[in-house]
Amino acid sequence: MENNINILPPIAMLAELTHRCPLACPYCSNPMELIQKNRELNTSTWLDVFRQAAAMGVLQVHLSGGEPASRQDLAELVAGARQAGLYVNLITSGIGLNRERLIALDVAGVDHIQLSLQGVNSQVSDWVSGYQGSFQHKLSIAGDIREIGIPLTVNAVMHRHNLDDLEETLQMAYRLGARRVEVACVQFQGWALRNRAILQPTRDQVDRAKRILAGAIERFRGEMVIDFVPPDYYADFPKACMGGWGSTGLNVTPDGTLLPCHGANIIPGMEFDNVRQTRLADSWYRGLAFNAFRGGDWLPELCKNCDRKNIDFGGCRCQAMAIAGDASAADPVCKKSPHRKKVDLLLEAEAKCEPAQTFRYRRIRTKNLCD
Repeated sequence: MENNINILPPIAMLAELTHRCPLACPYCSNPMELIQKNRELNTSTWLDVFRQAAAMGVLQVHLSGGEPASRQDLAELVAGARQAGLYVNLITSGIGLNRERLIALDVAGVDHIQLSLQGVNSQVSDWVSGYQGSFQHKLSIAGDIREIGIPLTVNAVMHRHNLDDLEETLQMAYRLGARRVEVACVQFQGWALRNRAILQPTRDQVDRAKRILAGAIERFRGEMVIDFVPPDYYADFPKACMGGWGSTGLNVTPDGTLLPCHGANIIPGMEFDNVRQTRLADSWYRGLAFNAFRGGDWLPELCKNCDRKNIDFGGCRCQAMAIAGDASAADPVCKKSPHRKKVDLLLEAEAKCEPAQTFRYRRIRTKNLCD
């Protein structure tokens, strides 16, 4: 039992097993400096991390990347997480998986698979992912997941070039047997910032999407859950990033760095622990990074006096850093923020961007992409 009873244990842990990935998605949210294979945690270290997580109260682990199927020990990691008592969700592009590996993952005890889709046909999907043949492979993998009986969520990553296909996207997710679909508009962190102008949807697209989703949620009720992650820049108020910094979840990067959120390492001056030297519980309760923006004492006066302070907790620290240049500022997407004008100017400029503009793909140039 921890001494600080005011801090609850995390509910979930994002385990970023690798940054290796065969896709070249222009909205990749991984850090600009990727972790190479020779710096990744080995199998036994990950298994110890899972045991530590369960012991401190974590209920679920999300195995992610990069592409987690790039690791040949994936089934062993799933089995170890389940043996530790964790609910195991695999977040994957499907590339690197086949029926044989899916059966092995099922035997190992994977509870759920979240499969990303970049479009409703090969033309869009393969163009966005930068990987020819990815769409057909994803459909095949989704079919295998359904036949094996593993619960499936479709993660539909939406942006200017596919948001108009939203209705067809929902229908496709339903046909694939998804129990849940996450309509996730691109969040502009990491590499995605380099493609923001070409990826940012228009306000008309977003408004239409909201109308479609309102009807679809009722239409699919009881058969498929629909979650919507709207574009931040069109919001009046920020989202409660991570449910509040250091409150519900933690991230472990491929080399073992412990982060309060996926993008926290863009904030200068932060000191992050590593699982190679520090126990999870010690970092969660006493680490400088997890306590940097925990609670409300750090909030700017604007947020401290706001009736939403216990709803959005000041918003996203990484977004404040990316747009306002200050991680302690009010989230710039908030209509009350003094930095909101910067967001509006960005939207005005990006609305004029020609859709035919070429993506800047995220290609990982390494001889050791897969094991």
